[in-house]
Amino acid sequence: MSTRTMTRRTRLGACSIIGAAGLVALAAAPASAETEVDPPDTFTSAFTVWGTPDDVVGPDGSPAPGEPGSSGTFDFMINSDEEIICYDITLEGVTPPYMSMAKTATHIHEAEAGVSGPPRLSFPNPTGEGDVLTSSGCLQGPFTTGLLDDDGVDTGEGFTLAEIEANPAEYYGDTHTADYVPGTVRGQLTEVPVGGIPTGSGGTADTGDNSAIVMTGGAMALLGLTAAGAVAVRRHGRG
Repeated sequence: MSTRTMTRRTRLGACSIIGAAGLVALAAAPASAETEVDPPDTFTSAFTVWGTPDDVVGPDGSPAPGEPGSSGTFDFMINSDEEIICYDITLEGVTPPYMSMAKTATHIHEAEAGVSGPPRLSFPNPTGEGDVLTSSGCLQGPFTTGLLDDDGVDTGEGFTLAEIEANPAEYYGDTHTADYVPGTVRGQLTEVPVGGIPTGSGGTADTGDNSAIVMTGGAMALLGLTAAGAVAVRRHGRG
């Protein structure tokens, strides 16, 4: 089955300000739309993000470095046929409280590197004790972020996961805190190839052609896998 190849034009201006800094709520929006679900049997794609403070930019695209010494690993596994995204997020050196006018402060935004853009997906903020904070689970669309664009539409409304699959470089993961509202860490999505990946946290993988993908330890735990397990991935054709 071929993926849908829908693309979305990134709204700039007021919408960029909302997405990057989370400072403006234009009107009341639904508190939630997506549903927490169990992992699906298969995935159509997978992505990783290595988030750093140096990659954060402000609403105007100028550098706005996040919390010094912090980092984040965002692993995403998608079944675009069922509109399910599973996430495993680990933040290190990030100091709450979180801050965003969206319903959470941890997002996937739509914009290329060096540009700010609106959030399309909103995830539960990582929690924990000490220097390491984590968040994991699976969400099924339709999706909302709780923020409205300049046309009065929630920035997640109508968004589909196939849009990420069509152009992952146009999306980034980040999180926002009270001290670093434009973003504490940020990084662009990188697709996980079949056979493995050099993940954001520094792991490596085989380059052979096989039907398994190798995620970080946290992402495998999310799916209830052992180190020897494998996740079957049905790769969509690009058309």
